Amino acid sequence: MAENVLGRRFNPSAANKVWCGDITHIWTCEGWMYLAVFLDLYSRRVVGWALSNRLTKELVLKAFFQALLIRKPPPGLIVHTDRGSQYTSGQFIKMVEGSSFVLSMSRKGNCWDNAVVESFFSSFKREVIEGEKIRTRWELDRIVSEYIDKYYNTVRLHSSLDYVSPMEYERSIMR
Repeated sequence: MAENVLGRRFNPSAANKVWCGDITHIWTCEGWMYLAVFLDLYSRRVVGWALSNRLTKELVLKAFFQALLIRKPPPGLIVHTDRGSQYTSGQFIKMVEGSSFVLSMSRKGNCWDNAVVESFFSSFKREVIEGEKIRTRWELDRIVSEYIDKYYNTVRLHSSLDYVSPMEYERSIMR
């Protein structure tokens, strides 16, 4: 198991310095679905996500691989997660360490060590899921895609980012 390298330092100095990942569950009329995400802590942008009806390491690997393809981070990136079996799997550890990234894990049973992703999930459920009857897995996939790609990353304002969206924050820093 990895140490908690992040140590609740949730405000890195640049993009692609620290990503945090976690998983949540969402009920549909077809059964439970699991959403895995990776956020870049610099801009709070969701850089990779995946949905599945199974809580497996493949779910996490898919979300992480998507993030790698989109961001192409440099060596030294800190990848912080909890200690779930998906993140302690040999495949995930090999993918992280094989890319010359640093694996960091929350202390056992300490959700505060991954508070930024927990906050994302809370916002998502409160703003989109709460009180809704999601009929199909396909419907949930569409809802997640629209929320992350068309709202959260591009439009939703964040107090921690001086009230701009994650993508606008990244664009303003690159100017």
